[in-house]
Amino acid sequence: MTRLYKYFFRGLITVLPLALTIYLLYIFLAWTEAVALTFLRPFIGGFYVPGMGLALGILGILAIGYLVSKERVQHVLTLVEMPFTNLPVVKSIYSSLKSFADYFSPSSKNTAQQVVILRVPGQQLELVGLVTRRSMEGLPEGFTQGDRVAVYLPMGYMIGGYTVFVPQDWVQPIQMSVEEAMRSSLIAWMARAENNNNNRPAPPAGPEAPAGRPAAPGNTGNTDTNGPA
Repeated sequence: MTRLYKYFFRGLITVLPLALTIYLLYIFLAWTEAVALTFLRPFIGGFYVPGMGLALGILGILAIGYLVSKERVQHVLTLVEMPFTNLPVVKSIYSSLKSFADYFSPSSKNTAQQVVILRVPGQQLELVGLVTRRSMEGLPEGFTQGDRVAVYLPMGYMIGGYTVFVPQDWVQPIQMSVEEAMRSSLIAWMARAENNNNNRPAPPAGPEAPAGRPAAPGNTGNTDTNGPA
């Protein structure tokens, strides 16, 4: 019975991530196609091929991306964004989402995207964070000026995080992408058991030989001077 119990949960752990990933992708694709067809229905009428809405939606997003790369369209987009950047509550939501999207944008020229290890002097703990700002310029009065950086420290399972302003020499860059660091933080940096095989503690050393025991043959380092002549 114990073996069946073990096999069941091993199979469940194997199937569950795959099933949930496929299910979430299905929901997202179905929602995307439904939204695209809502806008395309006046033009195509009753004609429909499965996947057509999704394909046309992707082409539409590519076309929008091409257009907003033009300077004239950017001016028009600025006018369209005015209601979203001036209304009190909407402004906070829109600005936060836009800044978050720009931070992870591949074309972003923000050089602050970097994963670092934060070490507080006098403490042995290490914190993994993301550098989000490399200067205090533009911040309101009251912030400590000088060679400081802003570091975002995500919490496990994405329940929040903290942003701290620390001296530059407290942080050390590490070779890890932002996406990998966020993904590791999401699961609280848990590692698979097979990845920890190299970190197993060494077996304890055998008991030391008691003092006064004659040395082994060939070992002339120590001799028993109290033995028979």
